[in-house]
Amino acid sequence: MPHIWGFPIHPVPFTIDSTVTLHFVPLTPPSPRIQPLPLVEAPHSDVYRNVISGKNLQVPSWRIPAGIYVSINVDSRRRWKSAISVLSSDESVAWGDTVTLPSNASPALSIEIRASYELGRMLGGGEVIGGLQMSWDEVLDHGDHPFDLSFPAVRDVQPSITLKVAVVDAWDDQNGALFDSLVDCEIARDADAGHAQFASYMKSENVPDLNDAMEHFQLVLNQCPVSHPDRATALTNLAWARLKGYIRNGDIDTTTSLFRDALALRPQHHPDHPLSLYNLTEVLTWRHSRKSTAADICEAAKLYHELLPLCPEGTYIRSIAAGESGVDYVIDRCNDIPIDASDEGIHLRRVVLELCPLGHPLRPRTLDKLAQAVEARFDQHGSIDDLDTSIQLGREAVSLCSEGHADRDTYLNNLAFSLVSRFDHQGNTNDLNEAISLYEAALHLRPVGHESRDFSLDNLGGALVDRFKKRGDIEDLTRAISLYREALTLRPLEHPHRCTTLNNLALALQKRYDKSQVSEDLNEAIDLYRESLRLQWLDNPRRHRTLLNLSSSLCSRFTRTRRNEDVEEAIALCQESLAALSSLHPDRYCSYMWLQEAYLSRYRILHDPADLSLAVENFRLASRHSTQGFPQRIIIAFNWTVATERHGHESALEAYLTFFELLDAHLTTRSSATSRREAAAAFHPARTLPADAASCAIRCDNLPHAVELVEQGRGQQWSLASRLRTPVEDLESANPALAHNYLELRKLVSSAAQSSATIADRAAADQAAMEYRRLTRQWEAAVAEIRDLPAFSRFLLPPLYADLQAAARQGPVIILIASQYSCSAIIVPTSGDPHHVPLPSVTLADLTNLKDRIARAIRHASTLAPKVPRNDLIVLLRTVWDEIMLPIVNVLRHNLKLKYCRIWLCPTAAFTSIPLHAAHPFRTDPDGSREKCLEDLYICSYTPTLSALVRSRQMMKKRVTPSFATIGQGQPGAGKGKALLAVDSELELVHKLVPATAKRTTISGDAATRAGALEALQENTWVHLACHGKQDPKQPYNSHFVMRDEDLTLLDIMERDIPHAEFAFLSACHTAVGDEETPDEVIHLAAGLQFSGFKSVIGTLWQVDDSVAQHVVKAFYENMFKDLKDEGVMDCTKAAWALNRATHAVKTQVPLEQRMVFVHIGV
Repeated sequence: MPHIWGFPIHPVPFTIDSTVTLHFVPLTPPSPRIQPLPLVEAPHSDVYRNVISGKNLQVPSWRIPAGIYVSINVDSRRRWKSAISVLSSDESVAWGDTVTLPSNASPALSIEIRASYELGRMLGGGEVIGGLQMSWDEVLDHGDHPFDLSFPAVRDVQPSITLKVAVVDAWDDQNGALFDSLVDCEIARDADAGHAQFASYMKSENVPDLNDAMEHFQLVLNQCPVSHPDRATALTNLAWARLKGYIRNGDIDTTTSLFRDALALRPQHHPDHPLSLYNLTEVLTWRHSRKSTAADICEAAKLYHELLPLCPEGTYIRSIAAGESGVDYVIDRCNDIPIDASDEGIHLRRVVLELCPLGHPLRPRTLDKLAQAVEARFDQHGSIDDLDTSIQLGREAVSLCSEGHADRDTYLNNLAFSLVSRFDHQGNTNDLNEAISLYEAALHLRPVGHESRDFSLDNLGGALVDRFKKRGDIEDLTRAISLYREALTLRPLEHPHRCTTLNNLALALQKRYDKSQVSEDLNEAIDLYRESLRLQWLDNPRRHRTLLNLSSSLCSRFTRTRRNEDVEEAIALCQESLAALSSLHPDRYCSYMWLQEAYLSRYRILHDPADLSLAVENFRLASRHSTQGFPQRIIIAFNWTVATERHGHESALEAYLTFFELLDAHLTTRSSATSRREAAAAFHPARTLPADAASCAIRCDNLPHAVELVEQGRGQQWSLASRLRTPVEDLESANPALAHNYLELRKLVSSAAQSSATIADRAAADQAAMEYRRLTRQWEAAVAEIRDLPAFSRFLLPPLYADLQAAARQGPVIILIASQYSCSAIIVPTSGDPHHVPLPSVTLADLTNLKDRIARAIRHASTLAPKVPRNDLIVLLRTVWDEIMLPIVNVLRHNLKLKYCRIWLCPTAAFTSIPLHAAHPFRTDPDGSREKCLEDLYICSYTPTLSALVRSRQMMKKRVTPSFATIGQGQPGAGKGKALLAVDSELELVHKLVPATAKRTTISGDAATRAGALEALQENTWVHLACHGKQDPKQPYNSHFVMRDEDLTLLDIMERDIPHAEFAFLSACHTAVGDEETPDEVIHLAAGLQFSGFKSVIGTLWQVDDSVAQHVVKAFYENMFKDLKDEGVMDCTKAAWALNRATHAVKTQVPLEQRMVFVHIGV
C-alpha cells in the first residue's frame, strides 16, 4: 500500500508477535503534492511500537471504506501512518506495522484510526473513526506485552487497536522513511472537513451539516479539473453526499452521473476500480427503488457480475456487496422484471444466474426465470436448442427444491410446461408422460383453496388432451374436461385468465366431438371459443390460438351442416391470426394448417378449383415453416399427399418429396438407431408412402423419379447410419484438409450417437441429445462446405437415378411396389431407362392376404413329415409366380433378352413378407417337361435398397487375405431356447469344406460368447454362424443371435465398422425378415451384417430346422468352393449362384419350406 514519503530510520531488529497477519509494506515514491520536512536529531533512547490489529472498526458515515489505517502524530509537524489495510467482514483489520519513535519528540502522543476511501492516491486524511491523546508513561506502562487501546464508541460499538511497545537504543538520523509531514493545504482541508461534516450529518441528521459537507466537497471538485489525479476521488465524495441529499430533495440523476464519471476515471486494474463499481451499484439500486426503472437494476446486475470476482472472500466490501442489501436485492429485483426473450434479455438472465452460485437461496428462482426467457425465445423462433436449455435449467431448479420447499410446485409446473412444448415440437412421448407426472405432482401440492390450483388444473388438462391425441384413450379426454370445468369455477368473469380456460375447455370438447360426433360438444366448443375471444384484448399474445381453434371448429360444423357462413368466418379468422404473427413465429404453421383445412372443406362441397389451389399453397407453406417442429410438419406433408392423391392435384410428387425430406431431417435429430426407428414408427399411417410415391411417379410417366422416390423413402435407418461411413477417398485427393475435418466430425457424431443409446437418466439424456445436435450441426456445415466443391455437389444427398443404376451393374434390379393406388414393378437394367411392369391383378389387400396365407402355410408345413407334399404352400407359390413374377420374367426374357443371369429383388411394403425368389408354376409344359420356376431361370438375390448394393460393390475394391471363422452355440443358457444338437457337426462340416488356404478359426461351446462372437466378426473376412436367431417384432434392433452368456444384438453388429468383411452365412432362424411396423426399413440381422461391412450374406426368412439345414449348408459350400485351386481366390460374389445350386441339389432331402428359407442378400 502506498505511503507518503518521509525520512527513513533503522529500528533495532525485533520478532513480530505470532498474532500479526500482515507485515510491513514497502513505501511508495512520494506524492507530488506533499514535501518532506527535515527531522531534528534526537540522540537519546526511543520507543519501538508494533501496531498489530484493530477490531469493531465501524465508519461513522456508513460508507464502505477502501481500507483502514492508524495515524500517530509525533509532534505538531510530523506523523506516522500505517499501511492502509482492507477491512475484514468482521470489521477487523490486521496491520503488523512497526515504527520507532523518539520519546523526547513530544510529551504526549495523538493516535487516530481513519478510514480511507482510496487504496491508491489519497486526497486528505480520510474520515476519522476515533482518536486518543496518550502520554508516554501510559504507553510504556504495558511493558513489552500487547495491549488493547479502546476509542470512543461509533454507532454503539467501541473500536480498538492492539499495540505492543518497547524501549530501544538511540535512533539513527538516517531513519525517516516511516514519517509523513503534516501537510496543511486547502484541498486536503476541504476534503477532511467534508468527511467530518458528512459523518456528523449521518449521526445527527442535521441538514446544515449535510449542506456544509456538500459545499466542502464541491470546493474540492472545483479544484480538480478533468485532468487532475484526484478528480475521481472528488467526484465520489460529492456523489455520496448528494446521494444522502437525494433522499430529501429527489435529485438522483446528477448523483448517478457523478458516480459514473468517477468509475470512468478508474478503469480496470485501477486499485479503486472495485470500490467505484460498488458505489455505482449503490446509486443505481437507490434509483431503482424510487423509480422502478428496469434499466437501472439490469445495469447494477452487470456491475455486480464484474465486481464480485474482484472482492476477496472475507473482506468487508465482499460481505456487503454479496449480502441481502447488495447483490441479493439486485437478483431479487431482476427476477421481478417481465420476461424478455431477446438475446440481450437472455444474456442479462445468464449474468444474474452467475451471481447465484450453487447453494445460493435465490438460484432456483433465477434458474426458473432464465428457463422461461429461453423458452419464450423458442416460442418466437422455434430453435430446439432453446427448448432443451429451458428444460435443463428447469430440471436443476426442481432438483434444488426438495419436498416442502415453498416454490416446488411452481418449478414442477414450469418444467412440465417446457416438456409439453418439446413434445409438441419433436413428438417424443417420454416428454409428455414425464410432463403429466410433474403436473400431477404440482397439483398435489396445490389442494383445494390454493391460490394457484387453477393453473395446475388447466395445465394438467392440456397435457391429457395431448396424450389423448396421441393414444386415443377417451379416459384422458374425459378427465381433462373435468379438470377444465373445475378450473373455470375458480376463474369467475373478472378473472384475467378465464379466457384461457374457456379456450382449453372448448378444445377438449372439440376433440371429443371429433371422436364421438356429438353435435352438442361442437356447439358448446364454438360458444366457449367466442366467449374466450370476447374476454381477450386485441394485443393478447395468445389470442391468435383462440382464433385458430374457433376456425377449426367452424370448419367441422361446415362439413356437417354446409352452412357457408361458417367456412367464410373460419377463413377470415385464420387470416386475422396470420396478420398478428411475425414471419418466423412457430404458430404461423397452425394458421396455414387451418387455412388449408378451411379451403379444402369448401372445395369438397363447392368443387371450386381455386379453393383446392389455395389449400395446396397453405399445405406448402405449413410444411416448409422452418420454426415449427418436424413432427407437425411431417403430418401436414402426409396430409398433403393424401389430399393431392384424392383430388388429383399436380403437386402430388412435390408433397411426397417434402414428406421424405422432412422425415429424413427429423430422424437425423435422433442420436440412436432405436430412437430413430421409434420416431419413424410414430408416423404409422405413412408407412406406405415410399411405394405410394413411386406409384404416383409411375402414373406421371416418370420412372426414373419413381426409382429415386422409392429409394429415398425406404431404408432410411440404413441411409442415415451409412452417411457416417461413406468412403471419402475421392474427397481426400481433392481436398485433404476438408476430408480430414469431415472425418474427425464423423467420428465425434458416431461416438456421441453410441454413447447416448445407453443413458437412462432423463437429464443426462437431454444433455447428450443437445451435444449430439451440436456436433451434427458442425458435421452438416462440413458437408455443406464439401458440396461447394465442383465435383461433390451431391455429396450425401439422395442419389439420382444415374447413381442408383450402378446397383444393376451385374444384373437388373427389380423394385416391387406395393401401393394402395397400384401395384407394379420397375426393372432397373444395366443401362438405359427403367422398365415398368404393371401388375393389374394384384392389389395391396391381395398382397396382405397372400403374405398371411403364406405364413400360415409355412407354419403348417413345419408340422408335416419331410416327404408329405406341401400342397397349401405350392398353391400359394403358384399364385406368386402367376400374378407377380411371371409378368416380370416376361419383360426380362422378351424385352431385355436376359437368360439365366443374376437378378436382384428389392421388394417394398407387403412384398417384403412374400418369398418372391421361390415363385414356382408347379406345372408341366405341353411336351410333358416341368415348367421352369424363377430359380431355374435366374439367380436371385435380394437387396434392402439400391444404395446398399452400390455401397457393397464400392467396398469390394478393398480385398485382404481371407480368414474364415465358424461360430456356433448349440447349448445356450437356461431359458434361451432348446439345445441345437447338430451345431457342432455343422461347424465341423464347414471347417472341412473351407479351403486350407484360408486361415480357419472355430468358436463354439463356452467360447461362443457375445464378446467372442463380436471379436470373430471383426477379425475375419468370412463367417459362418450357427445358433438360435430371434427376431424382435416390437423392437427389431433387439433382434439377436443367442450366445452362451449375452445375446449378440443387431445393435451390437451395427456399431461395428468392418470394411474388410466379405461373406456371412447365418444358419439361424429369422435372420432376414423385418418387422411388421416398418417393413420398408428392412431392419433385420442380415441387413445389419451387410451394413457393418459384409458384402454378401445368406440369411433366413423363418425358422430353420437344424437337422436338415446341414444338407443345404453342405451343398452350398461344395458349390461355393468348387474347382477352387490351391492359388484360387475365395469369391463372395459366387454366393448367390452357390445357394441356387444348393437348393436344387437337396430337393429330395430337404422339404420345400426349408429350401425356401435361405435367401441371398448383397453382391
